[in-house]
Amino acid sequence: MERDLRESTLYGEVEEHFRKVYGPGFGRVTEPSDPRPSPDGRWVAFTGSLWVKLEGGPKTRICLVPLGLEASAADGPAGGAREISSGPEHDAGPRWSPDARRLSFVSDRREKGRMQLYVLSLEGLGEAEALPEIEGTVEEHGWSPDGSRILVLAAGLHADSAGAEGSGALESEKDLPEWTPRVDSWEDRQVRRRLWLIDVASGEVRALARDDLNVWEADWCGDGSVVALASDDPGESSWYTASLVLIDTETGEDRVIAKSDVQFGYAAGAPDGSRVAAIEAPCSDRQLVSGRAIVVDVESGASHFVEMEDADITWLGWRPDGRLAYASLRRGATVFGHIDPGTGERSETWSTDEGVGAWAPYAAAFGADGFAFVRQGFDRPLEVAVVEGDVDRTIASFRHEGHDHARSVVGRAERVTWSAPDGLEIDGFLLAPAGDGPHPLILQIHGGPVWSYQEWFPRPSLAWLVSRGYAVLMPNPRGSTGRGRAFLEAVIGDMGGEDARDDLAGVDALIERGDADPERIGVTGGSYGGYMSCWLPVVDQRFKAAVAISPVTDYYSQHWNSNIGAWDSWFLGGRPEDGAEQYRERSPVFFADRVRTPTLLTAGTEDRCTPPGQAMEFYRALQARGVPVEVAIYPGEGHGVRKFPAYLDLTTRTTAWFERFMPAVR
Repeated sequence: MERDLRESTLYGEVEEHFRKVYGPGFGRVTEPSDPRPSPDGRWVAFTGSLWVKLEGGPKTRICLVPLGLEASAADGPAGGAREISSGPEHDAGPRWSPDARRLSFVSDRREKGRMQLYVLSLEGLGEAEALPEIEGTVEEHGWSPDGSRILVLAAGLHADSAGAEGSGALESEKDLPEWTPRVDSWEDRQVRRRLWLIDVASGEVRALARDDLNVWEADWCGDGSVVALASDDPGESSWYTASLVLIDTETGEDRVIAKSDVQFGYAAGAPDGSRVAAIEAPCSDRQLVSGRAIVVDVESGASHFVEMEDADITWLGWRPDGRLAYASLRRGATVFGHIDPGTGERSETWSTDEGVGAWAPYAAAFGADGFAFVRQGFDRPLEVAVVEGDVDRTIASFRHEGHDHARSVVGRAERVTWSAPDGLEIDGFLLAPAGDGPHPLILQIHGGPVWSYQEWFPRPSLAWLVSRGYAVLMPNPRGSTGRGRAFLEAVIGDMGGEDARDDLAGVDALIERGDADPERIGVTGGSYGGYMSCWLPVVDQRFKAAVAISPVTDYYSQHWNSNIGAWDSWFLGGRPEDGAEQYRERSPVFFADRVRTPTLLTAGTEDRCTPPGQAMEFYRALQARGVPVEVAIYPGEGHGVRKFPAYLDLTTRTTAWFERFMPAVR
C-alpha cells in the first residue's frame, strides 16, 4: 500500500464511518470513567471524555451527577450530568474530601502534558484553586481520612508509562528541537515515582519515604501510615517483583508487610489503619491485575488469602464499617460482593452479564452497600450506574445518534461457547453481519495474555469491519482472566500452546455452526494478540490474512530491547542467558519458513513494551521467503495506535489487507 492513503476511496469511507460514530457527540462528554461517590451520598463525580474532532484524542473534564438521579437517553446529553471543569486540555481523577465540601483533581492547564493538583469548592463551584506544585507529573492522589492532608503519587518526567496506557514515556509537551535525542540513563533518579504529602491548611509540601524507593501505587492506611506497592529500582520490569510496604507518615520509614512470587495491585488501606488489602495474581501488565485478595493485619503482620476458584477479583475497597467490598469477573460476568476481612468469608450481592469498568470490573463503594460504576453492553453505550443491594439504576446516560449508527451496522452480537480439544468449555463473543452465514471470519485475539473480553458496546473499528461483511470472533482462551488462577496460569510457560488450540477450536466451532467460511479465515490483535497473529500462521495454515499490531516476534531481542524483560522471563520460564528453550521455540521469526499467510505488521516508534524492531524482524523474515508482507511504523505512537488520524490510517490498512486476501464479497 501507499504511504499516504488519505486520497483513497477506502480512507474516505473509513473517515465517514468514524464521523458518523463520533460526530454527534462532538463538543460534549460522551465517555465516562472513574466514578467517585461523595461521602455524604449526594453526588457522583467522574472523569468525562470530550471529543471535539477526529484529531489526537479526547479532552477530559470533571463531571458531577446527583447520586439519587435515575437517567435515560431520553433525558438528553449526559442524562443530567454536568461539567464542572473547563480544561482547556485534561482534567481528570476527581477525589472527595472526607467532609464532601471539596473536590480535588489533576489537570495540565499550567503545562500541557504535565498533571498537577487543583481543588474545587462545592459551595458555588467557582474557579478551581491550584494546589502547590509537585515535581514531575501527578498520577494519583487521595485525602487522608481526617481531611488534613493529601497524599500525592507523582512520576518523574520520562518515566515509563504502563503498556495498558500505551507505553512510551511520560512527557510534558515542551517545544524541543527535532534533533533532541531520547536519553535513558541508569543515573537518572528523576524517573522515579515518589510520594508527597500536602498539608491542606498550610499548603506545605514534603516528600514521603526515602529517595531511593520507587512507588507504583499508594493509599492511606488510617491517618498515620500509607500502604504502597514499591520497589528499589524504578524500571518498568521492577513492578513484577514489587512488595507491599507500609510507610509511616511522620518518619517516612517503610517496612515490607507482604511479598509474593507473582504480582500485587490495587493496594487499599482500611480507614482505621488496622488492615491492608490487595490483589495478588500472575500478571502480564501493570494496571491489569485480577486474581485473589490478600488481607494483612498491620499490627501482627499475619495475612490470609481470599480466592475464587471460578473467578478473579478485580477491585477492592473498604467500607466505613470495616468490610471489604470487591468486584470480580466470572466468565465475562461482573459480580459485586463483600469480604469479612477477619474470617475471609465472602458474600455476593449483585451481578450482571454486561461489561463493567474499563480494562476490568471496577467500582467505588458508597453508603452501607452501594457501588458506583461504569457499564456497557452489546446494546448499551458507556454510562454511569449505581447499585444498592440488588437494585441497579442508570444515573448518567450518554447515548447519541453515533452510538445508534455503530450498533446498526452490527447484525448480531452474542456470547458463544465451544469445546477445546481436551473438552474444556471456552467462552467468546461474536459480532456478525445481518443475514445467514457463512461469513469471512476475523479472529480478534486480546492482549496480555492475562486479560479478557467482556460484553462491550461494539467498538467503532470492529463495527466497521462487520459493516464490510466480516464476522469477528473475540475468544477468551486459557490465560484469560475471569475463571480462576488455574485457568490463568495455563498460559505461563506455554504461550501459543493450549491457548492457541482454544482459539483454533473456536474457529472450528463457528465453521460447524455455519457462521464462518473455512476458506476465508483471518487473524488480528494487538500486543499479545499481535504475537498470536504471527504465531497462529506458524502452527496452522488456514489463515488467509493476518494483521499483527505491536507484536512480539523474537523473544531473544524482545527481552533486551523491551522495558519489561521481566515479563518474558516470567511467562517463558527463564532468561535467555540461562538457555531457556522457549525463547526460540515460541518465537515466530525462527519459523518464518512455515508461514504462507499474507501479513501486515504495525508498530509505534515510542513503544517501549514491544519495540518496533519486533515488527521489522518478522517483516524481513517473511519478505526473504516471498510471503506477501508489509510493515507500517507510526511516528509518535506507543503500544498500539491510539491517536487520530493515525487510527483512521490503521483501520484503512487493516480493511484493505483483509479485503485483498479474503474479500467479503466473492
